[in-house]
Amino acid sequence: MIQAEIRGLKKSFGKNEILKNVGLTIDKGEVVCIIGPSGSGKTTFLRCLNLLERPDAGIYALGDTRYDLSRIGSHQSLELCRKTAMVFQSYELFSHLSVLQNVMEGLVTPRKVPKKQAEEVAYAVLEKVGMADKAGMYPIQLSGGQQQRVGIARAMALSPEILLFDEPTSALDPELVGDVLNVMRQLADSGQTMIIVTHEMQFAQEVADKVVFMADGVVVEAGTPAEVFDSPKEERTKQFLAQVRFKTAV
Repeated sequence: MIQAEIRGLKKSFGKNEILKNVGLTIDKGEVVCIIGPSGSGKTTFLRCLNLLERPDAGIYALGDTRYDLSRIGSHQSLELCRKTAMVFQSYELFSHLSVLQNVMEGLVTPRKVPKKQAEEVAYAVLEKVGMADKAGMYPIQLSGGQQQRVGIARAMALSPEILLFDEPTSALDPELVGDVLNVMRQLADSGQTMIIVTHEMQFAQEVADKVVFMADGVVVEAGTPAEVFDSPKEERTKQFLAQVRFKTAV
């Protein structure tokens, strides 16, 4: 069952064309991992899906609703943003709020959820990511991995139709990566639809239902992990994977 379909997505910054007619189809409960070299447009693509960047053109069908991203109004923008949630590579937690308050904030302020109900939801998702015992602490008291798990809990609290991850482990020390990836594996097992921009190739191979290789602002190749990693069709994909495997080996 198709949950989302993006067609003709374009985005430029001045004369620099970042996304060139990008399209993608996501099935309900599917985990899509987007890989590719730096500067290929991966993060910009993700930010366009959450309207953190305004696309220049593109059609975004999400569920039964179709959005023309080139002329989307404020009501539709709010509606679309409420259907997705983003986990950022640099955590983006509020330093003056406790762990619990950080997770509650997206429910209480923009969505006007009563505080008691928001607190119950926040505790429940913090329990799922193994951070309930840190509810009263502040971001500065947490490791990077713990902060990222709070970031994931904050996104989960919004019950998004699609959960977006922008290189969620790239700012972490290597020994902290595993805990965050384990939380993401649990989310994948629960049936949460996710789009993950990642440089963790092994994780993508293990968890993704679909792998998308982007380069130079376009989708070069997409398929199952076996198709993309083991039998890539495009020369650009083969070159990228050869470089990644060489760096890993070294």
